[in-house]
Amino acid sequence: MLATVLAGVARYAHGVSEVAAFIVAAVALAGWAWILSLASEQVGIRLGAAITGFLQSTLGNLPEFFVVIFALQAGEKVVAETAILGSILVNALLVLGLVIVAGARRAKDGVMRFNPRLPNDTATLLLISTFIIVLIGLAIASHDPASHHTTTISVIGAVAILIVYGAWLWQYLRSDETPSETTEKARFPVAFSIGLLVVAGLASAFVSEWFVHALQPTIHTLHISQAFAGLVIVAIAGNAVEHVAGVVLAAKGQSDLAISVIKNSVSQIAAFLYPLLVLVSLLTVTTLTFALAPVYIGALFGTAVIVWQITGDGEATLFEGVALIATFVILATVAAFE
Repeated sequence: MLATVLAGVARYAHGVSEVAAFIVAAVALAGWAWILSLASEQVGIRLGAAITGFLQSTLGNLPEFFVVIFALQAGEKVVAETAILGSILVNALLVLGLVIVAGARRAKDGVMRFNPRLPNDTATLLLISTFIIVLIGLAIASHDPASHHTTTISVIGAVAILIVYGAWLWQYLRSDETPSETTEKARFPVAFSIGLLVVAGLASAFVSEWFVHALQPTIHTLHISQAFAGLVIVAIAGNAVEHVAGVVLAAKGQSDLAISVIKNSVSQIAAFLYPLLVLVSLLTVTTLTFALAPVYIGALFGTAVIVWQITGDGEATLFEGVALIATFVILATVAAFE
């Protein structure tokens, strides 16, 4: 709450450093993301593990949704694109890597084990989303006639991907699988939890606007690229909940829950949030499409393959976790020079 008040003061007061305003807004954004996650978890405990995971990923990703909307409205297309990609790549590489390292160190034999169903479903959704991105990238690179209809293709593709995600979600929420680790009892009444969700959602919208407002001056002051800002800084701030929750759960030996937190977030951003933002952006100043720079197309496709290969068998080792983290470091380094 204090960070939110300070962020509001920094947004409208004169003479406040833009860098300081940006840092305070980032802290406030991460705080409200945590509150969203906590409230959704409290509601979800009464509704089952599948719905809990869905609520956590949906409301935990709400701040990213607002950040991208305000960035598009401000004409910051590069920041918007890299913020979405960064949310995928940070969770799929950096956070998943940290979770695997923590989980493997906890396991007696050094092997973290989990149900492979959700990781495989996530890989499928990520590859489907990557498919249209690769096709559009190839069309643009070869000056194919289809390259002149990027927006139309993106809109139709977004609708198609959302239908696929809806079909998967319907099956996932009806699943009878319930992790044995979900033994926690709700700490808050349902009415209070729902009210907290509403307040946190509204607060996230305000803080996201302040965050984006201070972003561009901060980029110029610190001499960092827009790509690095979106891919690393914005993504890490907006996904703070998944970072902490996943690693803590893995360190406690709750492998299935730890993987579920990360994988739900990755699949939802790739197959729900990104397509939804493509459609919503038709109402903003800047239109978002699936057309990305070749370097990010390669990064997204490579990530989908690496994550599927590492987690598809339901097992992961320390070395594989370190490999994921190293992959993100390489990607962040490239983004810094974009």
